Amino acid sequence: MGKLALSRVSLIFACGTALFSDGYANNIIGAVNTILTRIYGADFLPKNYSQTLTSIGFAGTIVGMLTFGYLSDKFGRKFGMMAATAIVFVFSALSAASKGADGNTHGMLAMLIAMRFFLGIGIGAEYPCGSVAASEQSEEEEIAKNAQHRWFALATNSMIDFGFVVSAFTPLVCLWIFGESHLRAVWRVSVGLGLIPAAGVFLWRLRMEEPTRYKKDSMKHAKIPYWLIIKRYWVGLAALSLTWFIYDFITYPFGIYSSTIVSNITGGSTALTVVFGWSVVINLFYMPGTIGGAFVVDYLGPKYTMITGLLLQAIIGFIMSGAYGPLTKHIGAFAVVYGIFLSFGELGPGNCLGLLAGKSGPTAVRGQYYATAAAIGKVGAFVGTWAFGGAGTTKGNTGPFWVGSGLAVVSALTTYFFIRPLSHDGMAAEDIEFREYLRAHGYDTSQMGLEDVNSFSEAVVEKESPVDEKVQETV
Repeated sequence: MGKLALSRVSLIFACGTALFSDGYANNIIGAVNTILTRIYGADFLPKNYSQTLTSIGFAGTIVGMLTFGYLSDKFGRKFGMMAATAIVFVFSALSAASKGADGNTHGMLAMLIAMRFFLGIGIGAEYPCGSVAASEQSEEEEIAKNAQHRWFALATNSMIDFGFVVSAFTPLVCLWIFGESHLRAVWRVSVGLGLIPAAGVFLWRLRMEEPTRYKKDSMKHAKIPYWLIIKRYWVGLAALSLTWFIYDFITYPFGIYSSTIVSNITGGSTALTVVFGWSVVINLFYMPGTIGGAFVVDYLGPKYTMITGLLLQAIIGFIMSGAYGPLTKHIGAFAVVYGIFLSFGELGPGNCLGLLAGKSGPTAVRGQYYATAAAIGKVGAFVGTWAFGGAGTTKGNTGPFWVGSGLAVVSALTTYFFIRPLSHDGMAAEDIEFREYLRAHGYDTSQMGLEDVNSFSEAVVEKESPVDEKVQETV
């Protein structure tokens, strides 16, 4: 790989790596819930506190996605990314420092909930800013065509999954350091460490410029014709939103409750080192799924890689549901099968949803297009944390696998019938076709692009067209 290509790949990772904070912050709360229950007892905690603490983060994430989806398109990807990392840094620190008036425990718990909401806004902002910028950087000239999807997947979803792994391992390390007699230090340090990656990514992004695609085809200085956009893209966006809803409905509750499920299997009274240790093993299975899938997606394409992963996940889920009793008698077997279930989810929708959302819509509204699908996905995560919050009995633990496996099949069918395949360099082709569509409906495209490229943007677009013949026929 040449220096220019290596430099471009580093920019892709600079855009996407902050999603590590999403995986870390969302998954760490599962361990925090387990610790808080051990410290105070389930009877002392407010009713449904665990679900509320988890769900409020998703609520903030949805607000961040929708707000920064618009800001990403109208003010720029870099502005959104810098703001997102700053928010994550500040509210990770404040979450760790949560305290009630006069040491009141319920006040501390209420502050932690409030800080989780604002932290969620920063996490949500990364999706339409960082992920979208990463998708645009992945199709720069220096990136080999047969590696465009790979680098995007590794820089985004693999970073989220790595955050899941680190967030499972961090409480275990803190437990080794502080011991079970200092659990308050364990959860506060574990949460607070989330500010470190945010600070590092903030510095990494300081010298970044806007992606070339945004410079050429944004509507920063133009009125966005929403009705024309909806008419052209609503079917694909609706299908992506539904599949993302299903994916997050399955994945986030399973990841968050992995320590809870393991705690139930081991009898609830087992040392936390055992519970957290098995959670690390389970979360590690995300990595082969996302990394292996990244090397598959450029060959099968995002659409068919996603379908493959969904169907394999459904098969494993049905097996787990039917054989739950025997599996739970052998914790190692349970962890392996459960991990494979999660791994296939990352190979398929985990890697491919962001690709499809980031590269199916036009550059002009890519932030809002991506944000809409991802926000609906987070609604699925929100719903899932409540729907799957009944773990504790065999029925409560197997129910999510029956439901999740059935929904994976529904998602595969939706993908097959309603989501179109992506090609390499597909964003440039889509932007050209989008301009022609707008012209055909009387929209003045001369205002598209940033001021420094506005005078020649349309000429550049025509010259770089990978679908010249089709465009000429349209003209």
